[in-house]
Amino acid sequence: MWFNNMLLVLVLIISSCKNVSIEKGELCSVKVSGVEFTKSLNDAKATATVEDGKLVLKSNAKCDNFNDPNGKLSNNTAPVLLTKVQNYKPFTFSAKVTPAFKDKYDAGTMYIYLNQNCWFKFAFERDERSRTRAVTVRTNETSDDNNHDIIDKTSIYMKISSDTKTVGFYYSVDKKNWQLVRVFRNDYPAELWLGFSTQSPVGKGTTATFEDCSLTQSSVTDFRMGI
Repeated sequence: MWFNNMLLVLVLIISSCKNVSIEKGELCSVKVSGVEFTKSLNDAKATATVEDGKLVLKSNAKCDNFNDPNGKLSNNTAPVLLTKVQNYKPFTFSAKVTPAFKDKYDAGTMYIYLNQNCWFKFAFERDERSRTRAVTVRTNETSDDNNHDIIDKTSIYMKISSDTKTVGFYYSVDKKNWQLVRVFRNDYPAELWLGFSTQSPVGKGTTATFEDCSLTQSSVTDFRMGI
């Protein structure tokens, strides 16, 4: 009986993460560089401005998305704009990202998003020592937190690509040479959301600018080189 109960709990947890699509948010239509975002989380559409092919998203103070393993720092308040993709087809989602780094953990971010308990964040973030770097956070009920390369730039190009079986996260300073940040199995369902966000978990608020945005139904052919 104990084993059966634990198995049921495990099945419910997996189901809540992998098979339940986005459960909150508002409809919207925010277009930048040919990409239309049709879902707004945490009032993102009210903070978004588009001008001359640039999307600027504003985060208010103490906004973040993070499901703390011990629950103490959990926070799901960051504004996120989302666009729907068919995950049974290849895709590549990319943009030039320029965060206004004002305090630690301020960031401009890209998302793979399913629901509040199942998402993957790719960030250009300021760390505890005021260095800017690539950061990834994978959430399956709770979040991990991975600091990657230090990047001494104010802007970088960021890219998420999938061939339906594998997903890769990459960044570049020149849009020519891509650095692999993370590669993993695509075990998400057929309908998925991709998005932009900004955050200011401990600060007084910040912005991030997204430009040169692209969403295509093709993938990189070399998941190590990102090309």
